[in-house]
Amino acid sequence: MSTEIDVIIIGAGAAGLSAAKELMKQGLSYTVVEGSHRIGGRAYSEEIAPGVWFDLGCSYLHQGEVNPFGPIADELGVVIGREHGDIFAEGKLLFYHNGAQLSDADQQACMQYEQQCYDAISACVKRGEDSSIADLINLESPYAPPFMNGMAGLTSVDVDQCSVADLSDSGHGSDIPVLNGYGNLVARWAEGIPVSLNTKVESIDWSGKGVSVETNKGTIKARTVLSTVSNGILAANHIRFNPGLPDWKIDAINGLPTGTLNKTCLLFDKDIFGPDGRGFYHNWADGGEGSGIEASVMGQNLAIVFTGGRHTVWLEKQGQQAGHDFAVDQVAAVFGNDIRKSVSKSIITAWSTEPWTLGSYSCALPGQAHQRKELARSIDDRVFFAGEATINQHQATCHGAYLSGIRAAQEIKATLG
Repeated sequence: MSTEIDVIIIGAGAAGLSAAKELMKQGLSYTVVEGSHRIGGRAYSEEIAPGVWFDLGCSYLHQGEVNPFGPIADELGVVIGREHGDIFAEGKLLFYHNGAQLSDADQQACMQYEQQCYDAISACVKRGEDSSIADLINLESPYAPPFMNGMAGLTSVDVDQCSVADLSDSGHGSDIPVLNGYGNLVARWAEGIPVSLNTKVESIDWSGKGVSVETNKGTIKARTVLSTVSNGILAANHIRFNPGLPDWKIDAINGLPTGTLNKTCLLFDKDIFGPDGRGFYHNWADGGEGSGIEASVMGQNLAIVFTGGRHTVWLEKQGQQAGHDFAVDQVAAVFGNDIRKSVSKSIITAWSTEPWTLGSYSCALPGQAHQRKELARSIDDRVFFAGEATINQHQATCHGAYLSGIRAAQEIKATLG
């Protein structure tokens, strides 16, 4: 691993893999190193039952009309649920409070409150301000809990920690589920890309000509390096830089912390939903935490319970059984206590302590939305950065990471000539 090459790519998630494909097109040599035992990063599918898959990370092709993984799935013959891409659309969501579905009038009031929140966010951005969501909404409204739960899932942090300008930059469109796993789709697309697995990067030396990357398997030298690791890893200083990163880069990393969205997948031994039960539910109770529940969207006997922000970090620390119990309670509040007898298996994610990411995805702190551009800037035309945290409008998504890898590879090509 001592031969000098054009680019060392750190991380074999969507960003690193797309960069490798683009560098190959550009005729540049590269090597991809990955600390984990697998590729895909936060795109990862596990089989909860034979032929039944659960995505521990990204699970929807967000912005489905422009998402590049849509055509990729079609080319590979992977089944995606375009007919279910409106799952989060107004009129499709169902709301349950204290174990009962909201009346039509209450649901309408809930949706009106949500629209008022988005209008306040839009007005703030138009004024050129960048405050937190919490500063703009009525936190005392009886309909605040489902909105805040939804925001924690969307942004991975709570409403007091999220920049409204960052939220306004997120794209819109359909949200398409993948029948047999988004992670499996990414893995199939990446087949043939050479990756050195179980290769942890310990330091990057850019003090001299080119770069020198020290790993647990030896030192690699190259003309440039592309980091695609999460901001959680960068903020924790798990990779040493020599010289140290400049202040403007550190400010960008700290302004875009990696928050947490966790999911619990519950497998049932029979259909507990019925033909009319499929969809997405917001559930909350007075004096307790709520969640979002995806119920059998692709016709499988699965419920996936979403929680984000501080509560999900706390719940993760309580252990797997606590996560399982919370998820079962949430589903029972919507579909009745009899469902408890039909739970056969669960998978609970733990992204805040996942050693290769230390979180789920990035969100800009209030006043820090501009830092995505700074994070994407290279240092001395030798140290480059990609990943979902480096891109606007597609941040916090798998396809955003994909696009950032292509962008970084093209910048490297332009630099190296």
